Amino acid sequence: MFLILALALAVPAAAQGDCRLCYSETGKSGERVLALEIFADLNFAKLALTGREGGSAEVDAASGSKRTGGAVVNLGGMVITGRGRVTGEPLREVRIDLPQNVPMTAADGSLAQLTDFSTDLPIRPTLDANGELSFSFGARLIMRSGGGGNYRGRIPITVDYN
Repeated sequence: MFLILALALAVPAAAQGDCRLCYSETGKSGERVLALEIFADLNFAKLALTGREGGSAEVDAASGSKRTGGAVVNLGGMVITGRGRVTGEPLREVRIDLPQNVPMTAADGSLAQLTDFSTDLPIRPTLDANGELSFSFGARLIMRSGGGGNYRGRIPITVDYN
């Protein structure tokens, strides 16, 4: 029995106040506002869960490739890594933090979890001379039960100056 999973994920960034896509560093006079824009959502495309024991799928941030394990089978479709852009003070080093795990839910109440987040960021991410830095991110989707569906969740990403 195949359960088709079309997995898309909206990924707005964590922020202060009412702003959903920016983070402002305060306390330093004249410093440019640090902002994060997510312009591509993480999408695992189509998968099939072939058994009750569950399984996983992983999207690699650097290559954009998808791997599956356990009772999950790749049914094709276009995999999309999450993509973000940070803007702020030119040539400043930044810290970009992704969570340890994120709960995912489908409309029928089925549950899954995102873990093992990865990025293509260098060890010391730094904004360029224009005050910009673009990056990709991926994760592993873990499904523990036989429920399928269109899983959705929110990934809280925080950005700060170092």
